[in-house]
Amino acid sequence: MIVIVDDRSLVSDTYKVSFGREGVSTSGFSWSDFQGWIYSAADEEFEAVEAFLISECEDFKGLAQLIKNRSTAAIIAMKEHKSLASTLELFAEGVDDVIGKPCHAREILARIEAIARRARASNDHCVFGEIRTFRNGRDPLVRGEPLQLPRRELRILEYLVNAKSRRVTKPQIFSHVYGLFDHDIDENVIESHISKLRRRLRERLGYDPIESRRYLGYRLILPEDL
Repeated sequence: MIVIVDDRSLVSDTYKVSFGREGVSTSGFSWSDFQGWIYSAADEEFEAVEAFLISECEDFKGLAQLIKNRSTAAIIAMKEHKSLASTLELFAEGVDDVIGKPCHAREILARIEAIARRARASNDHCVFGEIRTFRNGRDPLVRGEPLQLPRRELRILEYLVNAKSRRVTKPQIFSHVYGLFDHDIDENVIESHISKLRRRLRERLGYDPIESRRYLGYRLILPEDL
């Protein structure tokens, strides 16, 4: 999920539509709401954020470091008019990239991926048992063979693999897939996605690798855990 911070709702809504076409969920904040949220949000909310897309404002000083104290997600500053002096100042404040407006959603996503790639160096994948997921959008490998998945199911699998054997709740998965504040979609849609993902994995692995516990959530298991 990408968090967009801009006092103009039209800007946030436009990016929300653009990122939605690319299958990426977003949440929009005004500056005042964002600064309140960053102090009060639970850790699992920050875990769902892949990047912060923030418009320039007078209160920017110190904000990047505040975000970095709670999240490892990329911080990208948006500017109406870029200049060398202001760009260098933003980098000095701790942002990871500076873009000029307007900027296509695909370019922003490519920049986010480039930042994440540098951060993780050679660690471009995550493994759990016979499941290997990739952070560059590649199809996961299950028992050494690619498994094509619909976009939502892929993001759920990536989230579960990244969590290893740690249990994650339905709201956490929903936040990762659809965004923290998308109230237009029923949270129970996650159960439908996981049911379909289960079937595909069971056909390939020969067992159901997703364990669910009512009120506790989901986690991946190995055959010996059955």
